[in-house]
Amino acid sequence: MAIPIVMPKVGISVESCVLTKWHKKKGDPVKKGDLLFTYETDKSTVDEEAAAEGVLLDIFFPEGADIPVLTNVCVIGNAGESADAFKAAAPVAPAVQPAAPVSVVSATVAPAQTAAPAQAADGFIRISPRARSLAQKTGADVARAVPTGAEGRVVERDIAALAVAFTPAAPKIYGAEGTGLGGRVRAADAGKIFTKAPSGPEYTDEKLSNVRKVIAKAMHESLSSMAQLTLNASFDAANILAFRASVKANAQKYNLPNITLNDIVLYAVSRTLLAHKNLNAHFLSDSTRVFNAVHLGMAVDTERGLLVPTIANADSKSLIDLAKDAKALAEQAGKGSIAPDKLKGGTFTVSNLGSFGVESFTPVINPPQVAILGVCGLSEKVKVENGQIKAYQSMGLSLTIDHRAVDGAPGARFLKDLCGNLENFSLLLL
Repeated sequence: MAIPIVMPKVGISVESCVLTKWHKKKGDPVKKGDLLFTYETDKSTVDEEAAAEGVLLDIFFPEGADIPVLTNVCVIGNAGESADAFKAAAPVAPAVQPAAPVSVVSATVAPAQTAAPAQAADGFIRISPRARSLAQKTGADVARAVPTGAEGRVVERDIAALAVAFTPAAPKIYGAEGTGLGGRVRAADAGKIFTKAPSGPEYTDEKLSNVRKVIAKAMHESLSSMAQLTLNASFDAANILAFRASVKANAQKYNLPNITLNDIVLYAVSRTLLAHKNLNAHFLSDSTRVFNAVHLGMAVDTERGLLVPTIANADSKSLIDLAKDAKALAEQAGKGSIAPDKLKGGTFTVSNLGSFGVESFTPVINPPQVAILGVCGLSEKVKVENGQIKAYQSMGLSLTIDHRAVDGAPGARFLKDLCGNLENFSLLLL
């Protein structure tokens, strides 16, 4: 009996996914667990496996199609069965057939693309997240791409094609006249671009990506529905700086992993929360759910936007294990390959902007959590010690609490204890 395979719904906010690659062709035999296709959400890339055994009777969408969730993508059944009853009505197949993959490395100059990129009625260029990421990495001008994806969507291969169409050997690059050998653009030619009067539009409107829409909605709802209060404190970072320097100096001798200041803060937070469980909680309108284990959310800056993977049971992990988990989750989030389940279930979040030199900020709570800690950069301060003025390295911490669930005094006590634990980190490890 024929069985349709639908585009999965991997999150409450996900409305559609981009089918990025087929791993089977129409007519191929399929076993349960075989890889059928790969699709991309606004946050991650996921492989879909076959849930049944048989023959791939039909494929309803090409690579690059933006497919609504729960829509039939293909059909598995017995050879000779009809799949017509399962055909999906949307979305429309691309008007331009997908071109063969284009190699970025080429000995000759590919002819420049001549077709105009299709735009939506509102003037925005439709582009997949993977294509946008490649364009940002290579500096490609998205407006020059000829879309071959579904409904005039620019997909990754279209951006890759630009790398060939606009090589240094082309007579013109972004408006520069090439005067070098073979029409190559020299530094002097590129410099002339900036002396010309601007001829293009004054600004460009960029349509929000799905992940930016999710972030915007979540942040607005957080600030509009909570009574958020931010407390700021700082501590002497001499102990954690010395500890980290010691770990780095002895890493090879004792086979130690790289321990960052962020790992140290995450470890201290996971232990300090055990004595302040009212901050390790969810606010549920008419009740507060207090957790006994710390599932630590970790804000990660990615090309797609802010993602918050969760380090489960952080309070029971050693510093080394916690550091390994944090790095693995950050890497998966950055690559867009993180599983959706790893972005849920946090009980408290840490957001670190210290590497940007931020001295203090107001982190926004990730509901239904009741608190979030912002980690700030190092700054030099002075204090009186044994009657002498002494300079020291200070690190700032910004704690935002939901005043509906937590009062200022309990928040301040947590912040004070956390600062104390970080100033005496070597003892905390014991």
